Amino acid sequence: MRILETRHLQWADEAACESFAQSLAARLQRSATPVNASIELHGPLGAGKTSLTRHLLRALGVSGRIKSPSYAVLESYGLGPDFAQVGEVSHFDFYRFSDPREWEDAGFRDIFAAPGLKLSEWPDKAAGMLPPADLQIWLTVQEDDSREVDLRAGSDFGVSLLQGLGQGLEARA
Repeated sequence: MRILETRHLQWADEAACESFAQSLAARLQRSATPVNASIELHGPLGAGKTSLTRHLLRALGVSGRIKSPSYAVLESYGLGPDFAQVGEVSHFDFYRFSDPREWEDAGFRDIFAAPGLKLSEWPDKAAGMLPPADLQIWLTVQEDDSREVDLRAGSDFGVSLLQGLGQGLEARA
């Protein structure tokens, strides 16, 4: 992936993750055009990929149960009129893929080509099949249970998401 811009953050706790998700939701909501974006979530089991996704979906106005797509691979969420620019959100979890071609066999190419926000956990399990991500979020658990967060923008839209994202959260050198 071509990286246009990076940002590094430290989340001390769950509240910092939630604050980041709210900031990202606000950036998405202010998009000048309908969103057709892909965000990849990287990190080991327990790093907080699904927690971040839940906080983001809540910030985008999703109510009710937000399920992890670990077994279903895909959960989709429609958003209300306040988030019309974002459109539908498709949350993928490719953890159970044993071959990247399963992505093609499942028919996900059409979903990634359609407008909306695509959130992908374990994108490396679909390597070579996914379109380039607009934004990659890399989560690393620290010894004190805080999270080191590396953000990598791979498109102009990804760069626009990074502008002002995570303000107020402790940045690392």
